[in-house]
Amino acid sequence: MDRGASHRPVLLAEVAELLGPADGELIVDCTVGLGGHSAELLSRAGRDARLIGIDRDTENLAAARRRLAAFERVRLFQANFADVDAVLAEADETSADVILADLGVASSQLDDPERGFSFQADGPLDMRLDRSAGPTAADLVNDLPERQLADLIYANSQERFSRRIARAIVAARRGGRIARTGRLSQIVVEAVPAQARRRRRGVHPATRTFLSLRIAVNHELESLDTLLEKLPDVLARGGRAGVISFHSLEDGRVKRAFASMRSAGRVNVLTPKPITPGEAEKAACPRSRSSKLRGIRRI
Repeated sequence: MDRGASHRPVLLAEVAELLGPADGELIVDCTVGLGGHSAELLSRAGRDARLIGIDRDTENLAAARRRLAAFERVRLFQANFADVDAVLAEADETSADVILADLGVASSQLDDPERGFSFQADGPLDMRLDRSAGPTAADLVNDLPERQLADLIYANSQERFSRRIARAIVAARRGGRIARTGRLSQIVVEAVPAQARRRRRGVHPATRTFLSLRIAVNHELESLDTLLEKLPDVLARGGRAGVISFHSLEDGRVKRAFASMRSAGRVNVLTPKPITPGEAEKAACPRSRSSKLRGIRRI
């Protein structure tokens, strides 16, 4: 299966316009995914542009390698974008002219039941972006004490029924390990009051719990904080950086970090308000609806 067949890069034209890659510049795609944003940035920049692509998912890197085969001067690295400075050093570079981080999970990952990201199809309760390391979502669900599990669910998604859900999970796991997405989804649905389920029109009751677990498994917020802290140091003078977020916890961090960099006199903020997708993109790609793009330029 072509992993890129159903994947639409979010805010593609807007990213290229905001970051304005030029010939000869070094582009770092911190979340290269299936290569869609990278291909567009390279096409806009010209033949002498260079690109470093980073991703934690080896399958994504393989797909990106195929997608970007027509371009020269492309190097791909399996790494966490929090280690962007180490990746640059490994590539014998000190800074980049353009940096992009798309914090979304690729459609190919969400739609593959074997990855365990989705409650819509039954699969192993995994959720790791890098399947070679770290605990799975099943490990967290089955091993964390009830209070810690409730705190995790609430902290990562503001799920108001986090304590009810954690209590139901702990009760269910006494009857056997929770190892499948389908079982966890059913537990969460039954834990959320019927009236609340009716109020959440079109939003599956397990959405926030699954999001919370994915964030925790992959240390997503900690990695984002580290990347944001390093951005001014790895951007060349005049360099541009953009971050696409998909929920308020991410966007709030990006907004505050960019404001702090501006206050310190290190960057200009290019987006007084975040750039969001137009109606046509939202209709064509419903998963883009919550996306927000913010950008800075290094002074």
